[in-house]
Amino acid sequence: MSLEVRPMEKGDLEALAALEALCFSEPWSQESLGEELSNPNACFLTAAEGGEVLGYGGMHFACGEFYLDNLAVFPQHRHKGAARAILLALRDFALAQKGSFLTLEVRPSNAAAIALYTGLGFRETGRRKNFYTRPAEDALLLQLDLTGEA
Repeated sequence: MSLEVRPMEKGDLEALAALEALCFSEPWSQESLGEELSNPNACFLTAAEGGEVLGYGGMHFACGEFYLDNLAVFPQHRHKGAARAILLALRDFALAQKGSFLTLEVRPSNAAAIALYTGLGFRETGRRKNFYTRPAEDALLLQLDLTGEA
């Protein structure tokens, strides 16, 4: 079996809502995820293997600026390339749309995510004080230049 990254589908929503609840202190609901299926300013992708949902990522965009909302993989499927594959597919979508940059927030304590992002060329551009709750933590702002000028 091989990893497939594809557009999020209605049939993914239950599993992705469970993943949200597992990974985030303020998870998106199944309803909120479902609303993104028809959002023309969003791109949400699912990673699957053999019909099993491994993880997902989603971003919103406007005026050539892309904002990564979430990227999550079920714990039993981590460190197998799913997050990287999703992120690369999102980047490729942004490039195809002539995006200027892709930005995100990440907890400073999330070393694995930071390593993934910086390994793909994201650079720290700032910090948001007290951005996260449960537990309280700042957010690192990371950005990937899509113009080739950085």
